[in-house]
Amino acid sequence: MDKTKSIFELFFYLKSYLWDICRAIMGRDTVNRFDRIVSILVQLQSKRIVKAQELADRFEVSLRTIYRDIRTLEASGVPIISEAGVGYSIMEGYRLPPVMFTREEAGSFVAAEKLMQKFVDKSLGSYHQSAMFKLKAVLRGSEKDWITALESQISVDPSQQLFNEDLPNALEILFESIAEKKQVYLRYHSMQSEQPSDRHIEPVGLFHENNFWYVLGYCHYRNDYRQFRTDRMLGIARTALSFTAEHGSLDEHLSKDPNVQKTKVRILVDKNIARFINGDRKHYGFISEKVRGNQVEMTFMTSNVEHGFPRWYLMFGDYAEIIEPEVLRHRVRAILEKTASKL
Repeated sequence: MDKTKSIFELFFYLKSYLWDICRAIMGRDTVNRFDRIVSILVQLQSKRIVKAQELADRFEVSLRTIYRDIRTLEASGVPIISEAGVGYSIMEGYRLPPVMFTREEAGSFVAAEKLMQKFVDKSLGSYHQSAMFKLKAVLRGSEKDWITALESQISVDPSQQLFNEDLPNALEILFESIAEKKQVYLRYHSMQSEQPSDRHIEPVGLFHENNFWYVLGYCHYRNDYRQFRTDRMLGIARTALSFTAEHGSLDEHLSKDPNVQKTKVRILVDKNIARFINGDRKHYGFISEKVRGNQVEMTFMTSNVEHGFPRWYLMFGDYAEIIEPEVLRHRVRAILEKTASKL
């Protein structure tokens, strides 16, 4: 028991060069087990309940190995609560000593901070900045130097405005709503309407797609599930109204085939251009591709052959041709003719 405690104290308090010596002395198998046990302890701290199978899957070991690791933690004095059929948790109030980060882990903070500065709203960004100060406070001097050297050399610039600047706390309110299962009031201006409308929604989840943030939720105005783009929100407010139903997970909703008619599209794209559209094509219903000489035949199932798909196709249309359907050819031609008439 005392030996195990001393090993944990080494992890949390010794300098990195002493830890390297420790690795050399103990051998790879012992170190791998030690790393796994420490990671289990960190994961127990990060969640209210952790299942043994979840740990076994993460570390790719047997359940018996996880049970043995849990007993080692208990023997070292960690107050673990075990509930049959539920999982493991740590007694309320127990806290880890300051965690030591590797240089690579410290470097990942820089990327996370840059993304948070640009891809979330002002309120959530300020909370993340506060959390980063706390994380940086426990870094060693060498890791702090590493971060300082990287910070000014990394830039993230989203191509779209992701949020209404007049709503600095939209994500914060939506996060609270999802966690607490409370309805949200929205003043929303959809692309199909000339005037904004008032909505009460029950947010299911948030996702980032096509360079925009969306919230998927049950809309009481439409009596159905709808997606709302955050940059089109004109107003948002918390309410005391509880959800009227359980809505399941976001993945369940996104994986459902929408109740709209889809059109099969086949196009040929020059090989030297095809690689440049690989990142976007999934948003337009990409299904498959096959190489045909110097061209790539791509197949799509799209729900927007009237506007979205033809306008995307025109971005590379001089290096492509439409195989089917005929309606897409007519639509692309109509857009080009209308454009030409205004030149």
